[in-house]
Amino acid sequence: MSYDTILYEKLDGVATITLNRPEALNAFTAEMNRELLDALKDGSRDKAVRCFVLTGAGERAFCAGQDLKERSPDRKGSLGESLRSRYNPIILAIRRTEKIVLCAVNGVAAGAGCNLTLACDLRIASENARFIEAFVRVGLGPDCGGSYFMPRLIGLGKATELFLLGEPLNAQDALRYGLVTKVVPAAELAAETRAMAERLARGPRSAGLIKRTLNRSMYGELAAQLEYEASTQEIAGRTADYDEGVRAFMEKRTPAFKGE
Repeated sequence: MSYDTILYEKLDGVATITLNRPEALNAFTAEMNRELLDALKDGSRDKAVRCFVLTGAGERAFCAGQDLKERSPDRKGSLGESLRSRYNPIILAIRRTEKIVLCAVNGVAAGAGCNLTLACDLRIASENARFIEAFVRVGLGPDCGGSYFMPRLIGLGKATELFLLGEPLNAQDALRYGLVTKVVPAAELAAETRAMAERLARGPRSAGLIKRTLNRSMYGELAAQLEYEASTQEIAGRTADYDEGVRAFMEKRTPAFKGE
């Protein structure tokens, strides 16, 4: 199976998916959305696959979220429909597969990229990793389940701070808050991830049942929350503040929001 925006390898029970647009900080395009979902579906169907690893190419970023070159004010389209068709199916695929999904966060994880890590079962972070709920910086609200996962992982107070201020959470603080399982030097991330993935792949059939049970306990309303995020993102995407936020991002300046 050949892909253009991801790398996909299956070896010894582990399916590794690497977001592979390092020149764009592994930001999402429509093509990457499609290819990531296809790889998740393929690994979920493959009985030889017991565990997924999800990571990004290069050392700068895991994923910078949506590539805003596809979301400029004159070609943004419907943000709500984009979430429903391109992003929400990925989040649901990660939660619904009984294969364990381990995320190796190799650098910056921002916006949808940050929330993609939260949807995974476990996270190992490079010491260079940064988690940024960057939506407020461009006049949007959370998506990809961020409003669902983050408060459950680190508590409502800290989650509210991260979403409203848009400040980065470094790897050591992410470990302290329980967002990640382990922090390792960048040079050791691949080896540490492989070791944990192989351990998970050798686990019993009950590992998938444990995931299913935890899903039932914690994530029963995930689909409804994803739909609500899509509805509110549609509203935010029609504001002048969003247009200003994207222009400011592209022009590398501070946005001048007017609450409109």
